Amino acid sequence: MAKAENERAVEGHNSAATKFAKDQLKSIVERIERLEEEKKAIGDDIRDVYAEAKGNGYDTKAIRAVVKIRKQDPNERAEHEAILDTYCQALGIFA
Repeated sequence: MAKAENERAVEGHNSAATKFAKDQLKSIVERIERLEEEKKAIGDDIRDVYAEAKGNGYDTKAIRAVVKIRKQDPNERAEHEAILDTYCQALGIFA
């Protein structure tokens, strides 16, 4: 008799643990979905700003390059520029 009661208690515990895990997983998935929606909205906003820049006569390709450069660590940027300069000189591009 005690064995059956113990098994029911274990099943109840597993059921609660399973429900908790399902609820937690559902919460995680819903948070990711909300963030994906926000990411899409931000992407749309960025495209709008580039369109505005283009409408005002700016070169969006150059703006994208500036944004990329500003994201870089200054030391990494200097190292990259030094390597690029070395390669260009070796190829006679800046003769």
